[in-house]
Amino acid sequence: MSMNPQRPVLIVGGSGFVGSQAAKVLRRLHPTLPLTLGGRDLARAEAVAKEVGGADAVRVDLGRPDLGLPDGKAYSAVVVFVQDDTLHSMKYAQAKGLPYLSISTGVFEVGPEVAHFIHQPASAPILMASHWLVGAVTLPALHFAREFKTLEAIELAAVLDTQDMGGPAAHADLERLTELAPRALLLQDGRWRWVHGADATRTFTGVDGIRREGQAYSPFDVLSLGAATEARSIRFDLVVGESATRRRGEPYSTEIIIELSGVKPDGTRGRSRYELVHPGGQAPVTALGVAVAVERLLGLAGAPPVPPGLYMPHVLLDPADFVQRLETFGMRIRRA
Repeated sequence: MSMNPQRPVLIVGGSGFVGSQAAKVLRRLHPTLPLTLGGRDLARAEAVAKEVGGADAVRVDLGRPDLGLPDGKAYSAVVVFVQDDTLHSMKYAQAKGLPYLSISTGVFEVGPEVAHFIHQPASAPILMASHWLVGAVTLPALHFAREFKTLEAIELAAVLDTQDMGGPAAHADLERLTELAPRALLLQDGRWRWVHGADATRTFTGVDGIRREGQAYSPFDVLSLGAATEARSIRFDLVVGESATRRRGEPYSTEIIIELSGVKPDGTRGRSRYELVHPGGQAPVTALGVAVAVERLLGLAGAPPVPPGLYMPHVLLDPADFVQRLETFGMRIRRA
């Protein structure tokens, strides 16, 4: 593999709202790791690169197979913060044997990425990380699931504040994923179902004790947890509205609720509920997920670099370590 951590990580969308935060988290975790921020607006990318430090900028054109990158430029990984409907970024990474990380694909859109991997399975590690906030639900859920001998149901909910929609790319992603997919995927009593209408709504208790009506949504979390656990029912519901902190007159936060039920090691049936709140909103949590994933792909945290293959975060990252990283970066976790 032509991977060299001394070559820069190419962050496509690196000058955007979340991409720039991911670059800053990578810089904090790895002060000497070179970064290249790619965007359509070179001047903006250069300004963000200067702010990040140890970074340069390039203009990226996803309409071109070479991404419009200068000849002779070599990278160590390709990280994509925008929806690349050409998949030129993935094909570029495969051609160069570079780890590739994408975070904007809907469950109903996985076909093209998977087909490109199947066509060239030995070319590069492909990390499909289009989970809610890049693993901030799946990895804690797997960590908390260790309390159960037999896990039966996983109910997940997230509150995204209307003031916390991120930049134009994140806004476009959410619009596409909620409007283009007429139904949401969930696991119900051992069977995968695409639901809509009444089946797609669920009332749950928010972190402030107020009842909220969520709409079924299917980020990759339902796929990861369906594969990684024996739970017979898994669903994820989303509220786009006012977060509990903003309702109290404070700045918005991002909220995640994880509810697990099953049989405990002592044979009794039980249910546990965890509330995760980050006062900085969704962007810093997404940025951390991407940074930790890049660190793992490149072998910068003790483990060797990841070999070619098709991956999701839960097979590469340790849930307990990830929960610890979330807390270090400001996530407040409360067992309710």
